[in-house]
Amino acid sequence: MAQEYASNQPKGFKNYIENVAIVGAAGYSGKYIVEELLRNGKHKVTAITREGGPSQIPAGVEVKKVNYDDHSSLVEALRGQEALIITMGVRAPAEQQTKLIEAAAAANVSWVIPNEFGNDNANEALRNDVKVNAAKTQYRDQIEKLGKTSWIGICCGFWYEFSLAGGEGCYGFDLKNRSVTMFDDGTTPISTSTLPQTGRAVANLLGLKVLKDDENDKSPCLTDFKNKFVYIASFVVSQKDMLDSVLRVTGTKVEDWKIRHEPSKERYQRGVELMQAGDYNGMRIAMYTRSFFPDQGGNHSATRGLDNDKLGLPKEKLDDYTQIAIQYATDDTLGSYGR
Repeated sequence: MAQEYASNQPKGFKNYIENVAIVGAAGYSGKYIVEELLRNGKHKVTAITREGGPSQIPAGVEVKKVNYDDHSSLVEALRGQEALIITMGVRAPAEQQTKLIEAAAAANVSWVIPNEFGNDNANEALRNDVKVNAAKTQYRDQIEKLGKTSWIGICCGFWYEFSLAGGEGCYGFDLKNRSVTMFDDGTTPISTSTLPQTGRAVANLLGLKVLKDDENDKSPCLTDFKNKFVYIASFVVSQKDMLDSVLRVTGTKVEDWKIRHEPSKERYQRGVELMQAGDYNGMRIAMYTRSFFPDQGGNHSATRGLDNDKLGLPKEKLDDYTQIAIQYATDDTLGSYGR
């Protein structure tokens, strides 16, 4: 298919996205995305919430209540939107995203950012080993089959501050009790992003021109990422790098911490077996540990390269977000997720 340019579009063509809808506007990642969309000031933002859902929506965001069992309710809420961002927890009913994608197609929404935040789901081996990620393929396939919208996946790795504070089942750290489980020798690097950086990435992505102006335009545009993944990261770090940061921030020494080691493949298998037995923590263990295998599956910075510069993302300081993670753990911000 020939490259399309804004210069050869019909009169009245709008080369930017104005109307953006988001599901999960008050969630862990959604609130940062909304914050950055509002900060950029390029979009009219609408929060799609279920009837009886949370009401902590920021000022400046329109709210539309929907009934997921009523297709027409979803279509009406999405009518006039040009992009739909879906953020949901891993325990959200799978059919909710399916219904949203169907409604987005019916409402002629041009772009969908599915609930695709995390690992590199274009990596077949990694995707197949993490069942929760393998399941996401169906939504991308659904979007392409319907043929009305295009998808863009956000590969950001795990959220750094969230995962560091999330308990031993995540990055291996129990910050409250000063203990850490190193997977193998703890030196395998992974790509990881902060929640604010993820929010900036989505907002800046949707702030790009839809099409390049003409054949001489070398700047990034939204269509560059059509039915593809955007790769971002805040840091490329190993568990030992994380521990070094924790030691700096807390003023503690290695001797103050209980450190044990567990082979990554054995830990992953243990997580799979726990998951098969119905233990939710097993899913976390398997999902996180798989990123630390020596095949660099969890380090998309090395295997894919990053789109940080294309999206104008700033450099961040590791210790700043380690401090936030420690505060999360101290305040029990993550609740049962961190236990």
